[in-house]
Amino acid sequence: MKILVTGAKGQLGTELMQVIAARGDDGVGIDIDTVDITQREIVHDVFAQIRPDAVINCAAWTAVDACEDDPDKALTANGVAVRWVAEACDAIDAHLVHVSTDYVFDGTKPTPYVETDVPNPQSVYGTTKLAGEAEALAIGTRAAVVRTSWVCGFHGNNMVKTVHKLAQERDSLSFVSDQIGHPTFTSDLAPLLHTAATDRLAGIFHGTNQGAVSWYEFVREIVRLMGRDPSMVHAITTAELQPPRPAKRPANSVLDNKALRDLGYAPTRDFREPLAELLARLG
Repeated sequence: MKILVTGAKGQLGTELMQVIAARGDDGVGIDIDTVDITQREIVHDVFAQIRPDAVINCAAWTAVDACEDDPDKALTANGVAVRWVAEACDAIDAHLVHVSTDYVFDGTKPTPYVETDVPNPQSVYGTTKLAGEAEALAIGTRAAVVRTSWVCGFHGNNMVKTVHKLAQERDSLSFVSDQIGHPTFTSDLAPLLHTAATDRLAGIFHGTNQGAVSWYEFVREIVRLMGRDPSMVHAITTAELQPPRPAKRPANSVLDNKALRDLGYAPTRDFREPLAELLARLG
């Protein structure tokens, strides 16, 4: 099977290309330095040349706070570009798997979000990613949207790498305790996306690791697994962040992977397992 990955040089895309190769499929990766997916004609031409059986769209502008300052750029990258990708997939009968985010929800629900909950984004990033979902799903049963959250991995920049560095430089760290979610690791998310492509799943799915924690609790676990004292991590509220973050974060980002579970797919691992593996790899 030939699978085209957009955003192939990002932290998720890099892992995904490795998973595709390890599972014996033919992976073709593109990124902004070779193909600008915001340009319709370019997307159609490239997809027609490659003719993949499936496309996994990892490309996005994920700088959440920067999106607030440039909503037009965010909509182009996270919404309009997905239209061109979906169109090009439709033209060659390729299955589309599009990666989305917990930011499509407002975070006010007291229990985990399921796929049928009504989105209500509170940021430019969330609004434009929701627009991208609509564009992907416009081609019907040839598309799956996989929402995920708090993504970390060996490649690129992420919270685990940041904490791993800071915990070796400082005696005290402060993180918010009033935002909860599921930390998700590319080592588990990439195989899930590959399965969604090869099984030609259709509709909306939540794909995360298991185990709901606050950022404060997550960082304490990182520090503990590093062999440091978790008491060096102190809890603060979002309102106490300095400087304040321009984009509003959902207080509850916990995504229940109900749709995958209902189809009989085994639940992903508790986040602590891939976290320990990642920290061992970081050294």
